[in-house]
Amino acid sequence: MENKYTAIIKKDGDWWIGWIEEIKGINAQKSTKEELIESLKEALKDILELKRSPIL
Repeated sequence: MENKYTAIIKKDGDWWIGWIEEIKGINAQKSTKEELIESLKEALKDILELKRSPIL
């Protein structure tokens, strides 16, 4: 089963800002929309891997 997440993306002056609605702390600011989307995807992947890692 694949989870789906909601990316909120807005243009603010010269910058694109965004965050993942379902997970607190995943946000980014980039100069292009494409860079922003890629950054959000990478951050989401990283946090999901971290949450699934066993505690040593």
